[in-house]
Amino acid sequence: MSKLAKLFVNVAAVIILAVCIQADTFANCTYEDIRGTWVFEMGPSQKDASKDLECTSTKQISVKVTLDYPDIAIDEFGNKGFWTIIYNQGFEVVVGGVKYFGFSVFKSQRVSVCDQVNPGWAHDVHGHDRRCFQGKKQSPAIKFMAKAFPGSTLRFQKAINSEEMVASINKAQKSWTATKYPQFEGLSHEDFVKMAGGKNSKVMSRPKSAPVTEKQENVRGSLPTSFDWRKVEGQNFVSPVRNQQQCGSCYAFASMAMAESRVQIMTNNTQKHVFSPQDIVECSPYSQVMNYVSLSLGCGGGGGLPYLIGGKYAEDFGLVDEKCNLYKGFDGKCSTDKSCSRYYMTDYKYVGGYYGGCNEVAMMEAIYNRGPVAVGFEVYDDFMSYKSGVYHHAFLSHPFEPFELTNHAVLVVGWGEVNSDRYWIVKNSWGSTWGIDGYFWIRRGTDECGIESMAVEATPILRFD
Repeated sequence: MSKLAKLFVNVAAVIILAVCIQADTFANCTYEDIRGTWVFEMGPSQKDASKDLECTSTKQISVKVTLDYPDIAIDEFGNKGFWTIIYNQGFEVVVGGVKYFGFSVFKSQRVSVCDQVNPGWAHDVHGHDRRCFQGKKQSPAIKFMAKAFPGSTLRFQKAINSEEMVASINKAQKSWTATKYPQFEGLSHEDFVKMAGGKNSKVMSRPKSAPVTEKQENVRGSLPTSFDWRKVEGQNFVSPVRNQQQCGSCYAFASMAMAESRVQIMTNNTQKHVFSPQDIVECSPYSQVMNYVSLSLGCGGGGGLPYLIGGKYAEDFGLVDEKCNLYKGFDGKCSTDKSCSRYYMTDYKYVGGYYGGCNEVAMMEAIYNRGPVAVGFEVYDDFMSYKSGVYHHAFLSHPFEPFELTNHAVLVVGWGEVNSDRYWIVKNSWGSTWGIDGYFWIRRGTDECGIESMAVEATPILRFD
């Protein structure tokens, strides 16, 4: 093995430090834009480098990596690994002992440069041997966006939380019941958009749920017809419902809720943590996307991705308990108590193995065997009035978009069936007075509102202090 090959064996992860933007769009890169052969460049090793040190030099070492269908990565030394796109924002590659993660470049609201990733950090699995990293695809893949994203996925033809809206929903269908919520009185349309993830949380390109294979159908047969992590042998393995308020921090709450439940499961309820979403909102570089112009943090509409928060941030930086940075519901300078212990997650991934591999049975297997999963789905205006029953979009104000969309992150804790209507049991972050004590049921097996297309899971690393 050459010296260059030996060097790469111990290099592990790339962190792209990024920032939220005030504009209505980030990069919009598709699977085929990313698929192909890339050259990854890294700078000199900086073993003692701070995690927030500016990254500039990336031209000391280079390695060629080919990304192929559906999730195969092969480096120039013949090592075989895997890769996945991360929504339409970037991708992650693991090959030859090396992990690369990058956000795709965009130059304006209308131009995504999908053959390049923004410069950031590389480091090994222990957080050492840090190196600057940058990637460029050998064949150009510049994508010109036809138009900027809309500022919101919600189209208000009837006033949300109005008697008119509630009456229209309940008249249009009988599967679920809508109600008018007193806690939503006086909220503006912008407030509702923030509750649904924020104006910049829309994902314009995402997969449909994957077809269920014959092998997965056999797995389905081994699973119970109903299951709920709140009711397993008389125990509740799900942490309490919380309220994100009018802050676009659902991604932080869903990610923390997944970590909390999975720690409880792994320790048979002997460790019950409530982790800090405010630490994510204020301090996480993964709550943000780069535009090189304006800076904002993870509450004002920039949003975040459970894959990067419940997975990558939890592995690279760790999570802290709520007391270390109490939830405020607004942005601010990172104020987490530095003396607090950090709790880590590992083996983070899209359910199904990669972006595009998720489906109903894969989610059921992951939930039953390992714990609740974080998911993204599209919040339409009728969802705000949900009270009970099996939710499906009522098509009152507008039909589904031609793309599958997402703008809200939640936690799926189980499943059930009523009157031949299969559903997921989902924990929301709008307080316990909303929905079914803070939860909702949504149709299962139909990818309703995109809920079965990109679930995320991760495994806790236990602490014993």
